[in-house]
Formats: sequence, structure tokens, C-alpha cells
Amino acid sequence: MADPTTVEATTNVTLNSRVEVKCDCNTMWSLAQQFSTMRLCTHTGVHKGQLVEDYAVRARRIAATYARFYLEQEEGGSPDKKGRFYWMALGAFASKTVACTFEVWQVKGLSMVTKTVWDGLGKGNLWLFCDISGWHWYYSRYQSSFTMCLPSRNANNYVKPVKIQMNHLPWKNQALPVIKNMQVSKEIQAGFAKVKQFEEETQEKRRPSIQFSHLLDIANHEQGVILQPLIYDDPAFAGWVQRQRSWYANWASPPLQLVFTHACDTEKPELKSVAPEGTKLEVFASRMSWIRGAAQQFHQLMQRNGDLMENELRMIASWVDMPDKT
Repeated sequence: MADPTTVEATTNVTLNSRVEVKCDCNTMWSLAQQFSTMRLCTHTGVHKGQLVEDYAVRARRIAATYARFYLEQEEGGSPDKKGRFYWMALGAFASKTVACTFEVWQVKGLSMVTKTVWDGLGKGNLWLFCDISGWHWYYSRYQSSFTMCLPSRNANNYVKPVKIQMNHLPWKNQALPVIKNMQVSKEIQAGFAKVKQFEEETQEKRRPSIQFSHLLDIANHEQGVILQPLIYDDPAFAGWVQRQRSWYANWASPPLQLVFTHACDTEKPELKSVAPEGTKLEVFASRMSWIRGAAQQFHQLMQRNGDLMENELRMIASWVDMPDKT
């Protein structure tokens, strides 16, 4: 065997013969990364693909993947367990919001002056996806070994072909050291413990509180472990966000809102969370104060109007193969 991803077998005439392949944890995490990379590529041939270039299309493909995980539509999904990946539903609306942000005139206009915010949003969206989708892919596909391999995820230890593949991902050398090579955090451990708790809970009335607690665990990982050090602690990114906020009474800053539909905006105030006045996006505590409020609003909508919310998520899920614009 040359490496953990290949195996040699003797050709024979036995029908349906198989060769056992033993994968270690590093191989499994490498497969998780391969899933994330392939989801953001346009296929150009057998085992060939090209990374989607348009940032808004990437964000919508990411949103679609998050929605598909929540809806248990990904390979390995279990429709009878729908609701266990609760953060993924909120994440779908959040990544859709990132796509919409790339399309507003304020952000497009600023990109003519500097690419700092433009690239920062793209970098955060992409590398958060690589991190967060990997945990969910592994748990969904191979739950029996997930807990055993949970502590060993480290991008430095991925198998050679996947490490070579990752070299083609933008900002790879900037991002991986900052997000500690996507190693496990206490928030991820807590969040997936609650996924299992949700699966094992037989009393339906207790499940919503487990879901909300799980959502906050993953949100704290998303915002504190990944996005804060990756983009918000970057003085250049934070500086331009501050400038946008202060210029001409906020006319140059896009509205800070999270819309719980597949569209970029809605006239129904109950379907969107608008950031409180004075929210400083680059400051973790300020941003999380808004996100916790948005999470509560999302949770109420999911519990009271789940059919509407899941219909919106199914529309988002349809973007999974959205073609590139460039």
C-alpha cells in the first residue's frame, strides 16, 4: 500500500469480490476536506474540477450545503433524525446573507477602492465552510468512529493528495495557521454531544432546548474560534468595517440584517433580525449579542412556523450546483 488512500488487489473472477481498506483518522478527515472542496468546484472532467470563482455563487453553494445537512439530504443523512444539525439551518440563512452582501452596491463600490472587505468576507465564508462542513460530513457518514477521531483532526496531517489539493484553495497559507488547522474546539465537542443527545431524546418536548443549546455551541465556535481570528482581528478588515460604519451616517454601510428566507430581503419584519443600533460587527461581544438575539428569533420561527422555514431551506438547498458567473 503506497499511502492510506490506495490499496492493491489481485484481479480475480469471483463475482462481487471485495478488498478491505482500513482508513485511519487522518484519512477520514482528508475525505471530509475532499467533500468540502468538491462542493465548491465545477467539474471539468473525470476527477477534475475548477474552484467556483464568483464569491456570491460560492456563498450560495455553501448555504445550499448547510441546508442539505439540516434537511438530511446529504449522503449519509437520516430523515428520521432531522433537526439534529440545527445550526446548519441558521448557517444556511447566514451564508445566503453573505452572498447578498457581495451584491449590494456599498460593498461592490468599496471593492473598487480596496479588496480588503471583499476578500475578507470571501475568506471567512470559505474557510468556515471547510471547517464546519467537515465535522458534519464525518458525523453524518461515519458516526461510529466520529468520537474516536474527533481529537485528531489537523489539516497538517491530511493525506498527501488532499494536502496538494488544498494548496489550490485561496488564502490557505493565511487561514490554516490562524484557525489552528481546523483542530477540534471545546465548542465543537459540546455541540456534537448535543447532536447525540438530540438523537437519543425520546420526549419531543425536550428536543427544542437541546437544539438551541447546540446552536449556540456551534455559533460560538463559528464566530469565536474561526471568524474572529480569521477576519475580524485583522486590523485592515476591522478598520474598513469601522470606516464604512462611520462614513456619512452609515450610507456607505450595507444594512446589518439576517433574513430568514431564500431572498435577500423581506417586507415581513418577523422574518428578519436587524442588528441593534450601535452594533460593532468587528467586536466579538457586540456581534454575538446580536447573533444570540437572531438565534432566539430563528428558534421561535422554527418551532412555531417550521413548515415555512423548511420550505425556504429547501429552496436554498436547490442552489447546490449553482453555475459560476465568471
